[in-house]
Amino acid sequence: MESSSNARVLAVGKAILEKNDGLASRLREEFKRQGIFVLNVVSSPGSGKTELLAKTLRLLTSQIKVGVIVGDLATNHDAERLSGHGAEVLQIETDGYCHLEANMIQSAADQLGVVGLDLLIIENVGNLVCPASHDLGEDIRVTLLSVTEGEDKPLKYPTIFKSSQAVVITKTDLATAVEFDRELAITNISSVTPQAKILETSARTGAGIEAWAEFLLTAQKAKIG
Repeated sequence: MESSSNARVLAVGKAILEKNDGLASRLREEFKRQGIFVLNVVSSPGSGKTELLAKTLRLLTSQIKVGVIVGDLATNHDAERLSGHGAEVLQIETDGYCHLEANMIQSAADQLGVVGLDLLIIENVGNLVCPASHDLGEDIRVTLLSVTEGEDKPLKYPTIFKSSQAVVITKTDLATAVEFDRELAITNISSVTPQAKILETSARTGAGIEAWAEFLLTAQKAKIG
């Protein structure tokens, strides 16, 4: 009896992911048809996603048209922080869900009005586990690693890093204070996801922000242009 119950649970979980992946695939085709490059940004809570994106928007919105969808369990604080930087911003409150799903992106994209966008940035819920399993129709997934988190995060959460096309090390201005081992972190990232581009940034000092913005512009042009 226990085995049968477990089989049903697994079947339901697989069906949910298949439904999500099917919708994500359709979203990807629609975004491609409209010429919209889609970025899914994932990280642990407190890694500096929102501040990094705020600095990024200041550089990008003078060159391309950008929209942002922000996911959080509750509050619209991050959307408020990103507003006023030249991009249309929409908040999704997931009401307890630890990740965004493709149906949420579809609804948010309809509300935001993505027609005419060059770049759609999705700031996912702060979590390194659940978002790894859910395709949102993005072109690339980028995982952030703050120096305050330690060097072993890629080894502890390999799935999210393996599925990422880039890894951004954030808060590098704090590296000395927290005794962050840069070489070890890069070695760990590369061992898990050798194909990923590694960038290093500090939103506070501005270090690496231009290189990160240039990476996005180059990726956007390569995918869409």
